[in-house]
Amino acid sequence: MELTEQDTHAQSPPPGPPRRRRWPTAVAVIAPVVLIAAAAFFVLRDDARHDDSSAPTQAGQLGRIGVPYDSSWPVWGFTHTQSSADVGPASEVAAAALDDQPLIQNQHIMGWGADNPEPSPGQYNFAALDRRMNYIRKTGGIPVITLCCAPDWMKGGREGDTDWSKLEFAPEPEYYDDFARLAATVARRYPYVRHFMVWNELKGFFDERLGRWDHEGYTRLYNQVYDAIKAVDPDIKVGGPYVPMYSHAHDRGSHVRGPWGSVDRIALEAVEYWLAHKRGADFLVIDGPTASDDKDVHPDEVTALDKFVAINQWLRSKTDLPIWWSEYYIEPSTDPWSEDKRVAMHVATLIDQAKTGAATVLYWNRIPVREGDRECKGCLWITTSVPDGGTPGRMLGVLQSFARWFPAGTPMVDVPSSSGKVRVLAQPRKIVAVNLSTERVEARIDGKKFTFAPYQVRWLDRDSR
Repeated sequence: MELTEQDTHAQSPPPGPPRRRRWPTAVAVIAPVVLIAAAAFFVLRDDARHDDSSAPTQAGQLGRIGVPYDSSWPVWGFTHTQSSADVGPASEVAAAALDDQPLIQNQHIMGWGADNPEPSPGQYNFAALDRRMNYIRKTGGIPVITLCCAPDWMKGGREGDTDWSKLEFAPEPEYYDDFARLAATVARRYPYVRHFMVWNELKGFFDERLGRWDHEGYTRLYNQVYDAIKAVDPDIKVGGPYVPMYSHAHDRGSHVRGPWGSVDRIALEAVEYWLAHKRGADFLVIDGPTASDDKDVHPDEVTALDKFVAINQWLRSKTDLPIWWSEYYIEPSTDPWSEDKRVAMHVATLIDQAKTGAATVLYWNRIPVREGDRECKGCLWITTSVPDGGTPGRMLGVLQSFARWFPAGTPMVDVPSSSGKVRVLAQPRKIVAVNLSTERVEARIDGKKFTFAPYQVRWLDRDSR
């Protein structure tokens, strides 16, 4: 086959400000910060949307993307954070970019851009959530809702109050049924939403006395929410437990380990308990960083990517449920990366996720360090709060290109690279290849030789003529 190329390499902008893997709640959820992106949209995209889910099986086929879903499921998407593109004078610019290639778009019911949905029992305030959900529909997004977090009166606060510093508190057990009723109310309000994640990273469910997650308490909450949502519509898809898969640089007796370290045992125990005691589930949710808790990204950022591969393999040994990565993080804590390196590393991550069976992968959209800042490394679009904003960033292009060429059901074809520094994902008509080194690399791919600049990403057409 002859290959033609779409080259997505560009000159690197100067490094941006450091980014923490976890933002303080007051900044991530409450502060009126504006989203901004760091670079222009460099990923070249075709004029017509493309669907390869019906392509014939070929020799060397590796399986299909996003099993068990079909081509209507993009696999790739993002989560809206505090200041998204639904407000501001440039909102329409971002909307046009998002609508060009639909992605999965996830939104929480409280926090991350949504107000307290039930400040007092039975008294609802869905204005902010309505606005965000309307924007998702307007931009052609496939909507997902995360059922987190809980109103204050469900977690020891006073009715009518909202203390945002306590956003990450779990509801008290006597209010689990009230939270389940709220979840059902949300499901009825947005009947077009067919997928719900229950809670977020086991927030508020850590048992200090036992030094582990209170997976029993979470699972009780999950089961009540699951029953309430299914009572609204049994065809709605519900998943959990949204466990953060933290790790350590050194082995601590974990069943999931490698040169990158070992996954925290309490995370694995939480997943296993939920699998054994859940009432039912339509998919399994986890998240996590490549960085270890004690040595950051270890031993290097490329080797650390194998952590996600190992987790997917372990999960597949435990369950047949579709695997959802609700968040993933690959940057080191100081984040000194150029945008070229960031894009390359994320492309490699998505390649690994596709090959190891992830059914859904959501990018947690970034927020800027300061309001009005037009440079936000890794943001999906430039802030829409300024008239000339809304321009899509390179990471949005990455997600949309994967959604275009590698949606669920797409057959993966075995197309190796002659260089271990270049990773490849191929389907019958398209290849994405990325150089993960600081050097120029020559690699033979599908019978043709290419030279890759440092951290260069190439999209190659497979032409059988």
